[in-house]
Amino acid sequence: MTTTLSNLAARVRPAHDPEGGGGRRPRLTSAGLLLVVAGALLLLSVVRAVTDEPSITSTQQWTSAMTFAVPIGLAGLGGLWAERSGVVNIGLEGMMMLGLFAAGWIGWQHGPWAAVAAGIVGGMLGGLVHALATVTFGVDHIVSGVAINILALGVVQFLARLWFGENEAASAAGGNDKQSPQMDRLEPFTVPGVSDALGNIADRHWFLVSDTAGILRAAVANVSWLTLLAVLLFVGSYFVLWRSAFGLRLRSCGENPQATESLGVNVYLYKYVALAVSGGLAGLGGAYLAVLIRMYQDGQTGGRGYLGLATMIFGNWRPGGVAAGAGLFGFMDALQTREAATVHAMLLLFSLGLLVLAVWQFTRGKRAAAATSVVLAGLLWLWYAASDSIPRELITASPYLATLLVLALFSQRLRTPRAVGKPYRRGQAR
Repeated sequence: MTTTLSNLAARVRPAHDPEGGGGRRPRLTSAGLLLVVAGALLLLSVVRAVTDEPSITSTQQWTSAMTFAVPIGLAGLGGLWAERSGVVNIGLEGMMMLGLFAAGWIGWQHGPWAAVAAGIVGGMLGGLVHALATVTFGVDHIVSGVAINILALGVVQFLARLWFGENEAASAAGGNDKQSPQMDRLEPFTVPGVSDALGNIADRHWFLVSDTAGILRAAVANVSWLTLLAVLLFVGSYFVLWRSAFGLRLRSCGENPQATESLGVNVYLYKYVALAVSGGLAGLGGAYLAVLIRMYQDGQTGGRGYLGLATMIFGNWRPGGVAAGAGLFGFMDALQTREAATVHAMLLLFSLGLLVLAVWQFTRGKRAAAATSVVLAGLLWLWYAASDSIPRELITASPYLATLLVLALFSQRLRTPRAVGKPYRRGQAR
């Protein structure tokens, strides 16, 4: 078994693969990660002090950011599972819709945890339909994903009218064509003692110390159990995909399925499993939204499946990168709930952040990218200095603008799985 796995790893891993230990690109170490986190906290504290906007590092802001980040991150993690097996999954939005609807339908009858299970099953059904189309019948992955998004939208709207709008019991409980009846509330948890201690420190308004306490308190006060579940799924996905024989085989299907097949691996089976997991994770993201507002509501996914794809690309098809991207886009999404002054202060934050990025890019020899970052930083600073507020329309579009900006700045460091999106038929030559 050990020899087979070693042969598999050697045959499917490119010589330049940074995941294989022989890559040319240096990996981010634990010390480097801590340095990045410390730098980000310092940057937030500086902006909070300069702008005198305490909500930038307040617990409320970061609780909102975490709330918005979870469904985006789950969709991104679902996309990672699919694309690591070699299948492009742009049907994540539709799978989230299926999970959202299934959770709303079951949740008002049997409670929030039943809603979570139903959402996972609903998303898995969408993933298996995508697997049937792409893996078994060889349909183009993009065409299949778009079809699932369109089909899911039509299905959930039809069933909502049938089961909520025209069903007497559901109508009497508050359901209609656009929403399900409300389900019971899933009570959050708070870590006793720690939450109060961090809150006391945050109220002192000490530079950096209070800011850090306010941010950390969001992780221990009024936290949804589904947020904890999402964190465990990210950790579990890393260990399954990068620290197990199963994960090696699955990732090899996305790198070189012909070589993988020659070593006795059932590539079709692994792709089916990956897409079932992918759909289940996206469905869980939809269920999270349903449990959050305690019902299914038409249009509640709001394009978060597409943002999930962006986090997967930004994260370079790695769980840690997906989590970081989800946090960024969740933070941007949460700005819609903040006051105009707080959003205006973000211009200064992003300006300083781009300057730091420009320095890093210059030290890496990427002078053109560094110059671009400096120009963008200057434009944002001029915008900040010349205005007092930001149009509400731009605030609403901020997650999508951030997506375009991030992908433009980091496109050079991306490395997709080699066989992702390529047709594969059993027994075919390379």
